[in-house]
Amino acid sequence: MTSRTGRHFLQIPGPTNVPDRVLRAMSAPTIDHRGPEFAELTLRLLGALKPVFDTEGPVVIYPSSGTGAWEAALVNTLSPGDRVLCFETGHFATLWQRMARDLGLRVTLVPGDWRHGVDPHDVRRELDADPGGSIKAVCVVHNETSTGVTSPVPEVRRAMDAAGHPALLLVDVISSLGSIDYHHDAWGVDVTVAGSQKGLMLPPGLGFNALGAKALAASRTARLPKSFWHWGPVVEANRHGFFPYTPATNLLLGLDEALRMLAEEGLPQVFARHTRHAAATRAAVRGWGLDVLCADERAYSSSLTGVLLPDGHDADRVRRIVLDRFDMSLGAGLGRLAGRVLRIGHLGHLGDLTLAGTLAGVKLGLTLAGVPVRPGGLDAALELLRAP
Repeated sequence: MTSRTGRHFLQIPGPTNVPDRVLRAMSAPTIDHRGPEFAELTLRLLGALKPVFDTEGPVVIYPSSGTGAWEAALVNTLSPGDRVLCFETGHFATLWQRMARDLGLRVTLVPGDWRHGVDPHDVRRELDADPGGSIKAVCVVHNETSTGVTSPVPEVRRAMDAAGHPALLLVDVISSLGSIDYHHDAWGVDVTVAGSQKGLMLPPGLGFNALGAKALAASRTARLPKSFWHWGPVVEANRHGFFPYTPATNLLLGLDEALRMLAEEGLPQVFARHTRHAAATRAAVRGWGLDVLCADERAYSSSLTGVLLPDGHDADRVRRIVLDRFDMSLGAGLGRLAGRVLRIGHLGHLGDLTLAGTLAGVKLGLTLAGVPVRPGGLDAALELLRAP
């Protein structure tokens, strides 16, 4: 049996490394979720979350995965048979549209190559072709975790406004919140969907919906079945610091600490750090002579980088070698990208030396797997990291 020394490098694009401060906060004794101490915690959290989403509206917290938050966004705003417009930007965008179908919605799916984000021209074309307003929601994944491609949400909103279409804009920020600059209110988003296990630096288990006024109005007439996911009882209970179900109390203690850490660093600095680490990672990939999966430099993700391996080479074999030899986990290719792509996560609680070690491990794994790589990739990354 292999003996491990040092800390495991968890470099998948979520769940991410949980900071020691957050782990210690979660290890506190569980408190009464009906008591005054918990009410104070809840009200503090709901206030501290608003700057992260950049919203003045309510933010709903569920004890769930991001998948649950997807469902909450759909069932609170839509009715059976409503049309939704979705875009095939990757594996998770595909799963969200599949959920919509399963819930009895009619989905128009704009196909994609998984290397580009949502094209605002496609948004305008589809909405212009719907003068009757049968499309009730446009669903966009801001940062596609399976590919490392970021879609231009402000441009999508502008295309919707230019079409004069009343559809709601629902945006998944599960792998971008706290990692990539995002503005729920200013960008005209109606529902933002998020999860705890990525840029918020927590374990999985919390899902979020940030709610705009238009979405709240739609929720009063939406007829898709809902009970646990119903926004109304949550928003009402939250006014007094409580929840209509048993909340994930110790995860909320961790969230309190994670939000404090983000505020201490400052969100502009957090975003700049992620942008810098992403640029260093891409410099390494290109220096090795490999292709970044994202084919549009305007859509490069600051949360992760997908690396497309040459034909005849198995990305999963590289990942196995890196895990067995160097105790580091890299993200697998998902769906149509299985075996072709490895994903390097560089989001959350991450420093320069951790990223440098990650890239060194990737280089070793590629070499041991027989993938032809040029020298100089790691040096190119270190050159960027050396800059102040």
